[in-house]
Amino acid sequence: MTDGLLAARPDCADDAGSWCARFYQWTNNDFLARSADTIVSTTLSITLIVVLALLVRYLLHRAINQIVNGATSSRVSRLVSRSPRLQANDGTGPVPRRRAQRAHTMGSVLRSFSSTVVLGIASIMVLAEFGVALAPILASAGILGVALGFGAQNLVRDFLSGVFMLLEDQYGIGDIVDLGEANGVVEAVGLRITTLRDINGTVWYVRNGEILRVGNKSQGYAVAVVDLPVAHSADIADATGLAGRIAAERVAEDDLADAVLAAPEVLGVERVAPEGVTLRLTVRVSPGRQFAVQRALNAAITDAFDDAGVPRPMLFPGAGAAMGQASMP
Repeated sequence: MTDGLLAARPDCADDAGSWCARFYQWTNNDFLARSADTIVSTTLSITLIVVLALLVRYLLHRAINQIVNGATSSRVSRLVSRSPRLQANDGTGPVPRRRAQRAHTMGSVLRSFSSTVVLGIASIMVLAEFGVALAPILASAGILGVALGFGAQNLVRDFLSGVFMLLEDQYGIGDIVDLGEANGVVEAVGLRITTLRDINGTVWYVRNGEILRVGNKSQGYAVAVVDLPVAHSADIADATGLAGRIAAERVAEDDLADAVLAAPEVLGVERVAPEGVTLRLTVRVSPGRQFAVQRALNAAITDAFDDAGVPRPMLFPGAGAAMGQASMP
């Protein structure tokens, strides 16, 4: 029995201080002793790869977080607010919540992408250390990726559309938008879906890949449009002057002053119809305040027209019911 053990003893086990001798001393196993150098070098290589991958991932995440925090800082906010793309002509700034939401969403995407790339490369390098043939694995992964791409093309389309919408700042939380099939206030912007709440309180979930056009009613500034119908017999000049004067007085009051960005502008006759003439007045206001300003001006000018005796249009039989139905949301 002793002769069998001595015969199985590897020659390298006699080299004092070698890994082979140490492994043979620890395990008394010929195979492990002969493979000691390979095991140690492979373990060290794999450990180094894992540590470097985690370090690179940490540094990338830290850099991305610093960029995101810098994009939402007050100093960057002041610089960005000077852009004509993001402010009204009178100096209104961008919406901080919207910019922060965009920055954090893009930061999350970049962190996930960087983690996938770094850990994927590290996994391939670890497999190479084990002597695994990578060509068949990479070929299989490519075929699987193509199959998943065809099967999940709608998901990929939604994701890419969401990324570009955020990068281009097409809309953000709190904006009033028209997405074609759905209209309302944006409550959430994700990489796959956008959530809207319409005037009736209904929540709409719209896939980003299905959005072909976006009408943003509150980006930078909005315009309150007030249409004023008068009869053909009305003095257009007097009615226009009265409307402009009342509008200027009304927007100067405390409840509207903070929302109005420019003086009301009376455009004049907008439409001539069989039942009467329509005058149009516009006011540039803060985003989202156009509807409140429009209702307030309609009420004030209507009362002023009634007090001044400005004749109103004569409706044809049945026209009132039709107009009432058309005005319902």
